[in-house]
Amino acid sequence: MIENVDMFAAYDLEPWSDLMVAVVGAMAALAGLFFVALSINVDLIIHQKRLPGRSAATVVMLLILLLTGIACLIPGQPDWLVGLEIALLGVGVTIFSAAALRPRTIDEATALNAFAYRVQPMLIMLVPCVVLVIGGISLAVQAGGGLYWLAAAFVTGIFACMTNAWVLLVEIKR
Repeated sequence: MIENVDMFAAYDLEPWSDLMVAVVGAMAALAGLFFVALSINVDLIIHQKRLPGRSAATVVMLLILLLTGIACLIPGQPDWLVGLEIALLGVGVTIFSAAALRPRTIDEATALNAFAYRVQPMLIMLVPCVVLVIGGISLAVQAGGGLYWLAAAFVTGIFACMTNAWVLLVEIKR
């Protein structure tokens, strides 16, 4: 069992400010790079049914992670309000991503690989969305792990965005 964990740090934004600054900078840089990557393959992306939604969900996820870091850096806000802001950002990105990633039509070849077509892209994006909502609620009510959930949302969100960037830059050419 871990004995030296300060559980109050889970609900105190001050010790997390360096992480939030790093996240804001990283998300801004990644968003810019992602737009450049999209421009390289835009013709291929818009001609495949599933990729424009995946691209949009990735851009929105990068934006939401950026806004989450900014919300945590705004001084003078009560923790419950920051938690509410994060939860609302999480709900918004969840709704947007679920709609953007919903498969429109499936041809016979795609039906044979339904997991890769339907489930995998949805799971990759919705896990950080749900973790963000949980983190926001946890911070707002000061129970359940608070900002540690937010750290998990950043990690899973970055993983999701980088996975999608790989698909849109490399896998699309196969």
